[in-house]
This record gives sequence, C-alpha cells and structure tokens, in this order.
Amino acid sequence: MNRRTTEQQPFRIATVLMVASGFAGLAYQIVWTQQAALWLGHEAAAVLAVVAAFFGGLAAGALLLGARIERSRRPDLWYAGCEVVIGLWSLLLALLLEPVADALLLMLGPTPSAAWQWFVTFGGTFVLLLPATLAMGATLPAMERMLASIRWQRATIGRLYAANTFGAVLGTLVAACWLIPHLGLLRTAVLCTLLNFGCALASQSLRSVPAPPERPSTADAGLLWILFATGLLGIGFEVSVVRALSQTTENTIYTFALVLAVYLIGTAAGASLYARRLADTATPERLRDRLLQLLSASCLLSILVLGSAHHLHAWLLRHAGHDMTSLLAVEGLLAACVFLLPTFFMGALFSHLCTCARAGGTNLGRALGINTLGAALAPIVFGVLLLPVVGLTVTCVTSAAGYLLLSPTAWRRPAQWVTAGAAVACVLVVPGMSAVAVPEGGQLVSRVEGVTASVSVIRDAAGIDTLHINNRQQEGSSATLIADGRQALLPLLLHPAPRSVLFLGVGTGLTASSATLDPDVEVDAVDLVPEVLEATRYFSTARAAAADPSRLHLLTADARRYVRSADKHYDVIVADNFHPARSGSGTLYTVEHFSLVRQRLAAGGVFCQWLPLHQLDLPTLRSIVQSFRQVFPDGAALLATHSLDTPVVGLISRRDGEPYSIAALHSRIESLRQHLDGFGIADDISVLGSFIAGPRSLAAFSAAAPLNTDDRPVVVYLAPRITYVPDSLPRDRLIALLRAVRVDAGEVLQLADRATWSDRLDRYWHARNRFIEAGYRVHADPDVRRMLAQVRDPLLSVLRTSPEFRPAYDPLLRMAMALSQVDTAGAQALLTQLQEVQPARTEAAMALHELGGP
Repeated sequence: MNRRTTEQQPFRIATVLMVASGFAGLAYQIVWTQQAALWLGHEAAAVLAVVAAFFGGLAAGALLLGARIERSRRPDLWYAGCEVVIGLWSLLLALLLEPVADALLLMLGPTPSAAWQWFVTFGGTFVLLLPATLAMGATLPAMERMLASIRWQRATIGRLYAANTFGAVLGTLVAACWLIPHLGLLRTAVLCTLLNFGCALASQSLRSVPAPPERPSTADAGLLWILFATGLLGIGFEVSVVRALSQTTENTIYTFALVLAVYLIGTAAGASLYARRLADTATPERLRDRLLQLLSASCLLSILVLGSAHHLHAWLLRHAGHDMTSLLAVEGLLAACVFLLPTFFMGALFSHLCTCARAGGTNLGRALGINTLGAALAPIVFGVLLLPVVGLTVTCVTSAAGYLLLSPTAWRRPAQWVTAGAAVACVLVVPGMSAVAVPEGGQLVSRVEGVTASVSVIRDAAGIDTLHINNRQQEGSSATLIADGRQALLPLLLHPAPRSVLFLGVGTGLTASSATLDPDVEVDAVDLVPEVLEATRYFSTARAAAADPSRLHLLTADARRYVRSADKHYDVIVADNFHPARSGSGTLYTVEHFSLVRQRLAAGGVFCQWLPLHQLDLPTLRSIVQSFRQVFPDGAALLATHSLDTPVVGLISRRDGEPYSIAALHSRIESLRQHLDGFGIADDISVLGSFIAGPRSLAAFSAAAPLNTDDRPVVVYLAPRITYVPDSLPRDRLIALLRAVRVDAGEVLQLADRATWSDRLDRYWHARNRFIEAGYRVHADPDVRRMLAQVRDPLLSVLRTSPEFRPAYDPLLRMAMALSQVDTAGAQALLTQLQEVQPARTEAAMALHELGGP
C-alpha cells in the first residue's frame, strides 16, 4: 500500500464524519427555526434570528477554540467533545423549550418596542444556541488539525468544507420533509444527538495523527478583512434573495428547505471543484480576484433572473406536472436559477481564502471565525437595517458591488469596470424584485418593505382596495365589510355582556373595527407586522358608519406572545383566519396556543377561531379541530357566511363550556339592532342558524386526526398540499364538511330553551344546508329569467322547509322586482308564492301591491 493510499484512509473517515456532522447541524437549524418561531411568532423573524445566532456561535467557537485546537496534540478529543456538547445541548433545548420560551417572553413583554424586540430576538437566540453553535464552530478546525499530516493540504480544506456542506443539504431536506413531520421536533433532536455521539466515537480512529510543527503566524490583515466581508455579503445576499423569492413562491416550510438546500448545494459544489481543479491553477492573488469578479457578475445575473422571476415561475409551472413533487421541483429549479451560480463561486472563494490564510500561518479556526462573524451580522445589516430602507433591488446589488470593492488591484482590468457598470444598470433598469401584480385598470396605492414582510395595497378598476402580504396573500378588501363584520359580531353576540375584546390578527382592520359597533366594548387588536397596521388606514372609509375607532387599539405584537405574556383578561377573543401554510401560522393552531388563549379568557369568556376553508383541506381542518377540542371539548362550529368560494368556518366555545342562553342572546341583539340589519344577523335564529356542528359531531369528525402540537406541528406540513395541488374547490370542501357534521339544539342551547327552539333550529339548519347545496349548482347569469329558472324552485323549497331563512327570501324578492321590468305577470306570480311561504314578512305583499296585485 503506497503512502497516498495510506493517507486517503483517514481522509475517507473524516469525510464521513463531516457529512454526518453537517447533516446534524442543519437538521438542528431547521428544528431551532421551528422552535424560535414559537416565541418569535413569525418564521421570517425566526429565520433571521437563527441564522445570525448560528453563524455567531460558529464564529465564537472558531475564534475562541481554533488556536487551542491548533496547538493540541489530541485534536481527536477536541472533536469528540464538541460533538458531545452539540448533541447534549440540542437535546436539552428540545426538552426545556417551554420554560426557556417563558423567560424570553418575559424579557420581551407583550408589546415591545422595535429596538427591544430585535435586541432580544437576536441576543436571546444567540445565547440560547451558543453552547451548541460554539462547539459546531470548532469541529471543522479540529478535523482539519487531525488531518494535518496529509501532504495534499491545499485540497484538504475545500474537500472537508464540501463534505460538511453536502451533509448539511441532506440534513435540511430530510429534517424538513420527513423527520419533523413524522417524528416531531424532540425526536428529531434525539436522532441528531445520537448522530453526534456516533461522530464522537468514530473520530477516535483518527487520534494517531501527529501534531504539526509550530509555525509563526503571519496573518494578512487584508486577507482576514476579505474573509469577514465575504461572509457578510454572502449571507446578506441569501437574506435578500430569500425575501425576493417569497414574492413568487408559495413560501411554505418546503420552500424554505428547498431554497436553503440549493444554497448549500452550490457552496458544496464550489468547494469541491476548488479542491479538485482550482487550487493550483493560478497565483493565489489572481485566483482570488477572478473568483471575486465572477461572484459579483453571477450575483448580478441572479438579480436579472429575480426581476423576471414571476414569468420564469409561470413558464416552469406550464411545463411541470400537477402533483406536489413536480410543483416543489419547480420551486427548487427557480431557486437554482437564482442561487446556484453565485453560491458555487462563494464555496470556491471561501475554500481559497481559507487555504491562503492557512498557508500564511493563520489557523483555520481564526479564518473560519472571521468569515462566520461577518455572516452572523448579515441578517441584522441586510435584513433589519438595509432592506426596509433601500428596497430589495439595491440590497441585492449591494452584495454584488461589495465583492468588486474587495479586489482593488482588479480595477486595472476592463472586465472589472464592465461588471461595475452592470451593477449600476441593475439598479436603474432591472424591474423591482418586489413588483406586485396590479390588475388592468388598477393602481398600486401603497407598498412598504418591512423587516418580516412586504405589504401592499392594490386598487382595482372598480375602486376596490385589497391588502397583500409578500405579493401572494390577500388579507381582505374594502368590499368585504359584511363578511368581515360578521366574524366580529357573531362571537360578540354569543357573550351575554362583553366589555373587553381581543383580536389576534388585524388584516384590513374591518373585523376589529366592526366590534366597536357595540358601544360598551373596548377592542385590542394585535398583529406582528407593523406595516399591516399602517395599511389599515386605507380601509377606514369601508368601515361601518357607526364604528368608533377611538375604542379600537392597534398593537404591534405577536399573537402567541401576547396571549402568553399580557396581564389582561378578555371577555371575547377572536382569532383571524390565518393562512395555515404560510409564515408560521401553523403555530397559531396548536394545542399549546389554544391553551394559552383559554387562560387569557375571563370567566364566561368566548373564544372563536376562524378558519379559511378556501385555504385548507379537510385533513388539515380535522387536525385543527382535534387540537381545538383538546382545550375546548364542548366547542362547536359555525359558518361566517354562506359563501361558496371563500367559506370561513369558526370553532367557538365558552371558557366554561356552558351552552348559550336565548334570553341573553335576545338582549344582545336588541341592544345592537340598529347596527345588525346590514350584516344579516338581526334576529336570534339568524345568529344560532350559523352553527353547523356541535361537540359530538366535531369529536366524530376529527377522531382519527393527529394533534397539531408545538413539538409535532403537523398543520405546517399538511396545509401546503392544498396550496400546491388544489384537488378540490372550496365549495366542494364546504359541501363535504356540511355532510360530515351536524348540530343539535341540545348541544348549543341551555336546557330551558331547548324545547321551544329545537324544531325551529333543526328546520333552519336543514334549510341552510339545502340553500348552500342549491347554490353549488347555480351559474351566474345577467338575464333574470334564466337566473330564476335555476334558483326559483330550489329557493322556494328552502323557504317551505324554514320560512325564517331570509337568505333564500331576499334574493327571490330582488329578482321579482327585476323581473317586473320585463314580465309583470311573472313577477306577481313569484311575489304571491313568496307571500304564501312566508306570510309573516310584508315585503312581498307590499311589492305585489305596487305592481297592481291583490
């Protein structure tokens, strides 16, 4: 066996260890991001915080421990100890998440200032992860030191870095797509801990590596500065590009994993190519300048791609399959088009800079620490400070321009000036990477880049304003006052005497402002994104005329954090219909969150969780219902409106689980009657008629569904399916739900009211379901006679089932009046039928009299 073969054996072992260590490290990062989102409230904030803490810890470990490892004669023990510390601390974090989160929330408070929030966000996460990340930062220097006797040293760093990064790719994808959905956060952490322990044991086979001779350090300050700056610019580019991609992709947990994997694949490929082909191709300075120039040019090319990302994404979708795997592949391809080339050169450049530093006498720990220190600052500099001020395009171009400025000697070459000119051109002519889809004849009313999201208000040709987050998510419009108002008024009416109301999520503000129609209540409404609160002013003219904004208090706060740390109790809490697949919303549907809400309710308080059935499938709904029932076993379900295209289901319960009183409901309606007519809930039966399921029915509906918990957030992984592959229409899911559940008056009413109301409600609920099913088969037609041919008999049948069901009466009355313009006799006949099925109402008789009827 020749010497090179003998040397390859320890390197092969080291490669396996670095792959395994990288797998565990990025799997931990996915776990930590999920855990951080539980107390930070938003995945965007969690990503920034964990990335900063991750790289900050790596920098600390490499800088503080690298020199000691370099001098040690037993680097194998250092490596093994680091792996053990990583595993133990990560397991401890998973086990002690609850008390740790409580302590951090106590520091933050319910409504912290922006400066204090980001200080605790970044500082708290850094300290929380520090023991594990510090140990991670020492593993690569320890491994490189164990292989110090191998002759082909110039290739060693690049190959180790490539192997570690390849393992990180696997860890990212396997953790996000399989481990966490199936095992949960704790079991995933346990598995990674075992992997760390295995690495610690296996590393002892490398303990015979002799120590290298002492070398004087001749650290090049310029080289160390370049290492720092490239770390800052590289992660800064990642932060800004991920935000830009969120304007186009579905922005789910899978999107995040795919984008991170592509980033890592590129850096691993660049490091590998450097080790195999580039290490000895040119003088170190010339190769460095070439790589910096290529990296800058590739970043500019990516910016051009991002400017047309919408079109590219649409083209890829047209040529993709219609299954979820194909659509995820499209997001991966889009990320590759943007990220692969720049990250390839990032990996090669990092390997080259570390090799040059090592050759100059700087130990790998110091080189790695300086680079990751820059990377740790990037989320703060680019994500928090730069992006909200200068926008996405300029933020991305800053990275490209920064790389050019790092090679002053290269300015003697024409290619450098050409690249610099291209950077200026990108700022001037590239379409905004945060461009929003404005409909024909419409206009962009407002656009604000925030730290966690881009918020825009778009006005269409009809003058209707809509609120959008990250160009993907419509959060409401100025035309939805009735639907939004009902989501506030239904829970309010079901409380006998509310005085304080809390809304979790604000959107356009129309729901929260509708609560102020009740003159006796004070309303708090919290939203994590301050730009959303600012946008509510564009919807103020759409509020109900009698709404009183002086009693509406908008608070910038995370919903989970607020209900956990506020010292106030509320009579009514209403949770918005958060999109379950995006932006950490799945954590607002967990058992733990529902428990926190219950604790925030005053005695006899009412909680209502609205759910967007148009944005989730029935399996996801079952899991949320099951989680809700763990905390509110006597809860029921109701419908916000009878909409087929945007159905919204509410899960509602009193804290004490008590049923509702007709007398109390009647008193509430009488006190607010002047404000309720326009919302279609002006009498007792229209309010109670919104119920669709009682406790027993919900229990049967959700019996086999998995719980959505903080440890196993199944909703985050279930919900994207309907987003990527909508296998049914919202109306299909609504009909299926109504057929799967039922409600009994005895479950929702107090004993004294059941005998009187049971039959009336049964008929009303049956009529409601028939009305919705009849609407399923209707196709809108401007010709009133053709429209009547579709709906006349079904709606009259509904009214014969329950004459009190106004949603069937009112459209027939309107169509009768429209028909009178072309067919008086036909209109009279329809009005006569309406009078017969509902003699208690006078509208048909009055209209018939106006048309000359009896």
